[in-house]
Amino acid sequence: MELHPLRVAEVAPVTDDSVAITFDVPDELRDAYDFAHGQHLVLVREAGGEELRRTYSICAPAGSGTLRVAVKRLEGGAFSSWAHSDLRAGDVLDVMTPGGRFTTALDPAHRRRYAAIAAGSGITPILSIAATILEREPDSEVALAYGNRTSGSIMFLEELEDLKDRHPQRFQLFHVLSREPQPAELLSGRLDRERLARFFDTLLLPDEVDEWFLCGPLELIEGARALLRERGVPGERIHREVFHADRPAPAARAAAARAAAAGDGRAQTEGAATVTAVLGGRASTLSVPRAGETILDALLAVRSDAPYACKGGVCGTCRCRVVAGETRMDLSYALEEAEIDSGFVLACQAHPVSDTVTVDFDQ
Repeated sequence: MELHPLRVAEVAPVTDDSVAITFDVPDELRDAYDFAHGQHLVLVREAGGEELRRTYSICAPAGSGTLRVAVKRLEGGAFSSWAHSDLRAGDVLDVMTPGGRFTTALDPAHRRRYAAIAAGSGITPILSIAATILEREPDSEVALAYGNRTSGSIMFLEELEDLKDRHPQRFQLFHVLSREPQPAELLSGRLDRERLARFFDTLLLPDEVDEWFLCGPLELIEGARALLRERGVPGERIHREVFHADRPAPAARAAAARAAAAGDGRAQTEGAATVTAVLGGRASTLSVPRAGETILDALLAVRSDAPYACKGGVCGTCRCRVVAGETRMDLSYALEEAEIDSGFVLACQAHPVSDTVTVDFDQ
């Protein structure tokens, strides 16, 4: 993935606390910014001498020619607050080319049923996924359970209703509101584990769904995934993307390291290891402490081109593969079980265990 300066074409309100940002993409960069449904962008800006990187999902159908993200204002959020108050059409932002694996291969011949569960700004990749599926697979269906506080806080309400109007037989939309009464009791309240279980008993029967897409806060996503697994849904049919997971403090990282050492006699947390990172076809060798600093932190000191965004184990931008040696991770929200089994780690969460480690960012 590469960074390019892109001009902002439009900043449009979506709700009282969210805006949609559309970018102009010059013709020579069209191929670079071609995206799959469910992918994201990393936006970069300087603020007070500090580089801020934030990951935002693309909320436009794949192949539409529109490159758009939505930013929800977070309390104390340096980037999101600035985007709401100061960002204007005509401004230029550094934008990383699209990335992410929260997607699936589509085929016009498919006749499938997809189901999505989202809350709040978790709708952004789901909107892209649903619209693209409905366009590219004319015989497939999509069902969406979308949780919010009130009808006024529903992001892209009109676009969702338009999808429903254009595909009345193929798109089911269930708004679940926690602070506004709904005609049906099932749709009134938080989209928590108990309510999800009722959905899975009635409106979203797991046996009838081919693939699942889950996007929102960690508690919702992990709860939904656990329920689906309990009901026999294979992990490879559940796609998930976590929004707003807190990054553990250094003390928590140290505690995790001590716990790893206590639970595994091979794990070492003292001293440093020699780590070789392959990136862009070039290998860099560095010394990385076994506790505290992550492989990404150490790599950034010598390779400014190391890919990263959230540093919280959520976006997956820093995904790499361990091809030699052994590592451990603090968190792994952005990786599926199959990826971990294949040796992939998140550099922002990874620490060396063995004396020597080689990680490859090019795989």
